[in-house]
Amino acid sequence: MRVRVDVCRAVLVTSIVWFLVDVFVLFYFLDPGATPKKADVRTRGERDGVEEAAPLRVLDRVDEHKEERKRKDEPESEPADPRVDGLLGRLMKGLSFGSGGPGEMGRAVHNDPAKEAERKEKFKLNQFNVMASDAISLNRTLPDYRSARCREMATEYEKKRLPPTSIIIVFHNEAWSTLLRTLHSVVNRSPLTILKEIILVDDLSERDYLREPLDVYIKKFRVPVKLIHLDKRSGLIQARLRGSSVATGEILLFLDAHVEVTEGWLEPLVVRVAENRKRVVAPIIDVISDETFEYVTASDTTWGGFNWHLNFRWYQVPPREMERRQQDRASPIQTPTIAGGLFAINRDYFYELGSYDEGMEVWGGENLEISFRTWMCGGVLEIIPCSRVGHVFRKQTPYTFPGGTSRVIHHNAARTAEVWMDDYKIFFYKMTPAARNVEVGDVTGRRALRQSLKCKSFKWYLETIYPEAPVPVTYLSVGSIANPNSRMCIDTMGRAAGENPGVTACHSMGGNQAWSLTGHGELRADEHCLSPGGSFSHGAVKLEKCALTDVSPKHVWQYSPQTKLVIHHETKECLTLDGQQLILKACSPESSQQLWILENYKADAERSEH
Repeated sequence: MRVRVDVCRAVLVTSIVWFLVDVFVLFYFLDPGATPKKADVRTRGERDGVEEAAPLRVLDRVDEHKEERKRKDEPESEPADPRVDGLLGRLMKGLSFGSGGPGEMGRAVHNDPAKEAERKEKFKLNQFNVMASDAISLNRTLPDYRSARCREMATEYEKKRLPPTSIIIVFHNEAWSTLLRTLHSVVNRSPLTILKEIILVDDLSERDYLREPLDVYIKKFRVPVKLIHLDKRSGLIQARLRGSSVATGEILLFLDAHVEVTEGWLEPLVVRVAENRKRVVAPIIDVISDETFEYVTASDTTWGGFNWHLNFRWYQVPPREMERRQQDRASPIQTPTIAGGLFAINRDYFYELGSYDEGMEVWGGENLEISFRTWMCGGVLEIIPCSRVGHVFRKQTPYTFPGGTSRVIHHNAARTAEVWMDDYKIFFYKMTPAARNVEVGDVTGRRALRQSLKCKSFKWYLETIYPEAPVPVTYLSVGSIANPNSRMCIDTMGRAAGENPGVTACHSMGGNQAWSLTGHGELRADEHCLSPGGSFSHGAVKLEKCALTDVSPKHVWQYSPQTKLVIHHETKECLTLDGQQLILKACSPESSQQLWILENYKADAERSEH
């Protein structure tokens, strides 16, 4: 009996001892100040013998002090994949998370001249200097580029309850460091109360690091990051539609994959959309050099337009818009078009408005299509000067387009012209004759959308939204200007402002032989106008940039289909063919060199006062 009691005591004492040991161990590891000793909580890079530069840095904007927070380096819950770990470790080797290195505060990075051959070879992969990008911290610091007025307005945003936003980023074969810097930049400089999620859409990249290693890396962020791998090459338009289909934020914000956002970039965009769900807003797009990755601020007095080719162009904001804004350069700019790479829109309105034209392919033209559609169907397009995002502008794309770049660009532009430009589409087809031979596909659905939304005419758009457009609101002719005696046509020869146009055999194709006699009397080829030369009278005619607002008196001409004379309004002299050049000369109706036929001339066309 005594033995049994002793055994019980021994068991009890042993249990108590082990219980106390367990409690001690538990409290030891729960102590936030305790050191994890040598437990295997090393990063993936350390487990593979690769030194990791530093933990991720993200700025916590939830608290009012906006202090820096650091990620807890915890082991992944799923079993490690040595192959992926090794690749990720190699990818991160040499990259920096800290400050104080090259490129800080947006400065330029210059590579070692001894590595110039390597730099050139790597440049071809992305059409930018990836060696400069790799040298810059993923958490690169940038100045606060906002004006004092913008910073003052930002204090009001903190009092507002702003809707959650989904950021959608599409990429194809993007460089590792530029993609990661885009993500870090967004998380570092976005209020986490607004930033609901980041959605990455991989448009069938061929580079291994953009699959499993990226899947692993994005788990490091506290902001939810979703990654969709498309199983076929779809292009920007289809990929953005795929990303927006899974977005849960009230606002969709589209970004490119090689950007850096700046201090206070997100709130001004979200506020404008929250105040009016029919606003489509874009930041000022600053320039990140493709050679040095220097951050260069863009003007806050430019807006988006387009030319006869339906290419997007930047132009100076006209005085009328500055007056509407009461000269307040922090006030939103009502822009005729947006660049398309970066913009925010209410999610429901995005779909009500028709999202993207799914008949478009890959990339190109979708920005003008959504710009025309927004304005003509009751929305508003704005550029927000208090929001700045830097973008790596490349001189050419490193990617191939299925079916060829020209065919895709012409296909998309032609769909835009056919659905939205009404009779003004003739300017596009005259300037871009190759587009006539491209199959545009079925546009009945998009035309039905336009009808159901009760959209206005393109003439309304030109008169009300963009009277400064190179496409004239009123015109008397569009097409060639031919001398019937010689069968020669006036040709820009692709020359720039200040140079002389030429004359070449008429080919009826348009292009460089496409001109319009506008309602204001300009003889216009896209952005260029015919003008007297330096001597003004009896001199060679030259090309000049057409005035953006009031028509220049020296650009005004008069034409009579009866006499076939083209008379300069100020000098009263006639446009004359002189060998292979054009000059002004005293009018002589008997001279065959002064006779001209303007294609598609409309004798009863409306003419504007000038």
